Amino acid sequence: MAFVNIGFGNIINSKKIVSMITSDSAPAKRIISGAKESGTIIDATQGRRTRCVIICDQHVVLSALMPDTISNRIMENSIKEESDYDA
Repeated sequence: MAFVNIGFGNIINSKKIVSMITSDSAPAKRIISGAKESGTIIDATQGRRTRCVIICDQHVVLSALMPDTISNRIMENSIKEESDYDA
């Protein structure tokens, strides 16, 4: 499993991520409200403004970090894993 820090010590399995979108759009807001109604939302913002909606296999995770930041962390982890295999 490959875990990624999504802010404030919250970590998720990056292999389960389907999509990451900003929270500003109307479709993102509909996804958030639908996940709240169905009970499949995980709020990892620690009370901060939601900047990223992470759509996983079975849950929707809210993060206070930008999607670019999380994406960069995933890329760094994958590069690190590849270099560990080469050694």
